[in-house]
Amino acid sequence: MSDNNSAIVSKVWSFCNTLRDDGVGYGDYLEQLTYLLFLKMADEYTKPPHNRTFSIPKKYSWEKLVPLRGAELETHYTITLRELGKEKGILGQIFTKSQNKIQDPAKLSKIVAMINEEQWLMMGVKDKGDIYEGLLEKNAEDTKSGAGQYFTPRPLIKAMVECISPEPMKTIADPAYGTGGFFLAAYDYIVDHNKLDKAQSKFLKYSTFFGNEIVASTRRLALMNLFLHNIGDIDSDNFISPADALIAQSAEKYDYILANPPFGKKSSQTFTNEEGEQEKEDLTYNRQDFWATTSNKQLNFVQHIRSILKTTGLAAVVIPDNVLFEGGAGETVRKKLLETTDVHTILRLPTGIFYAQGVKANVVFFDNKPSSKTAWTKEIWVYDYRTNIHLTLKKNPLKLEDLRDFITLYNPKNRNKRKEVYNAGKNPEGRWRKFTYEEIIAREKQA
Repeated sequence: MSDNNSAIVSKVWSFCNTLRDDGVGYGDYLEQLTYLLFLKMADEYTKPPHNRTFSIPKKYSWEKLVPLRGAELETHYTITLRELGKEKGILGQIFTKSQNKIQDPAKLSKIVAMINEEQWLMMGVKDKGDIYEGLLEKNAEDTKSGAGQYFTPRPLIKAMVECISPEPMKTIADPAYGTGGFFLAAYDYIVDHNKLDKAQSKFLKYSTFFGNEIVASTRRLALMNLFLHNIGDIDSDNFISPADALIAQSAEKYDYILANPPFGKKSSQTFTNEEGEQEKEDLTYNRQDFWATTSNKQLNFVQHIRSILKTTGLAAVVIPDNVLFEGGAGETVRKKLLETTDVHTILRLPTGIFYAQGVKANVVFFDNKPSSKTAWTKEIWVYDYRTNIHLTLKKNPLKLEDLRDFITLYNPKNRNKRKEVYNAGKNPEGRWRKFTYEEIIAREKQA
């Protein structure tokens, strides 16, 4: 991030400290910034040289908001949020269930003025995106809000994307979308590694990405993140569905799946009982296309991800240790995954890289295959980046360079030319090992 972008992030974020005295948390502040920034950028698009028209009603536009002060500003802003939430497309999705969380009109006026000072469209796509990503990361650091569960470390995402090496004119999905890190990294990779023609650029912008995010506030941040990175448009269709991806079998199939499904074993829904109290109920998804019926959310995501892959599709998915070692439904899902897909690589991740504390997770890479009488998985390569690795979120965070050795050994250009490595540089003996299908099945029987 450039010094100027860092300065803008600091300026925008420093105002949050003032608002916290009024009970406005990081997440609420970021939401308000999203609403106002969206309106400001839409206003910039309507002026030369762009001269575009949008479905934002004039009375709820940025230029109507800027001159207002005091109670008049607060009232008009509240009405604007409510009315724009009724609009269609990305506009309506960004303002869905929006509320004014800044009750002090003077402070609201200062935020409006701060956003009005910058010409956001004058910045490059990367600059705008970096600024917003910087804000999302700061929000994720607020462990009390739980926002970190929707934020996957960007170095890990970039490494996963580099290994998958997505190509132009192919579709990419994430059924547990969060704030959009996988799509942004994939977008950057495709742009950086290809000289795109007009048709490829249009496909990348409008037809490549598809996801699900059931939390309205997180989906809002995700849509804004896409918009700032030039993916989609204000008036284009919404790429991020608010529907629960696990509810029903999807008719759509995708070329790539990149995902970090939410941690926590149970899927649950909240309901109000007869006494008017809120209770949680475990959800079990009864889907005919699933190998096992279970309330384990992580196992359900693994099954769902395989079901939405094309027969030639590739997947890279972050999953906790329990998915690799649990019995019962876990064993059924693992065996079926080994049989129906080529599970070729596992990256064992260190603890201390996620905002959920103590999580032991892995990245599992697998290629979908057509039906076969014999198992598609022949051998699994395992890279152990957990043993003797000590990382923390602040003092020693995960960096892309830390995973460069894994990417090299993964060998994205030709996985068939992999070699086991012992006692070489960063590779302690056994860090990069190969296991045959027979060895893995034997271990399952012993467990």
